[in-house]
Amino acid sequence: MMYTHNLEPVFFDFGFLVIRWYSLAYIFGILIGWWLGKRIILKRFQNINFNIKEFDNLITYIIISMLIGGRIGYVLFYNSGYYFLNPLDIIKIWEGGMSFHGALIGIIFVTYLFSIKINIPPFFF
Repeated sequence: MMYTHNLEPVFFDFGFLVIRWYSLAYIFGILIGWWLGKRIILKRFQNINFNIKEFDNLITYIIISMLIGGRIGYVLFYNSGYYFLNPLDIIKIWEGGMSFHGALIGIIFVTYLFSIKINIPPFFF
């Protein structure tokens, strides 16, 4: 016998605002990653002339690319037929549909572009 989870995706439902577990995972992942990344950069790269505010700017780029890449990944990888017929539904992220694969591709792409923009090696971050 195989167990299939049937977890409730909604954490809180205030009627006008619904908070889902998946969104909390995104939020806490961003905040913990930001905090941990800053600590690593400040500790390991003390001798390098690097403005830590650039890392804060990178996080902004990463958040935007994660949302856009995750949505585009979902549209292309999982439900392209539906979105081909209903292109306006692509922007309805509140109805669900984010892809880890698309978010990861977006983050890698933007981190590379950001490193070129501020003239540091791409694998610094």
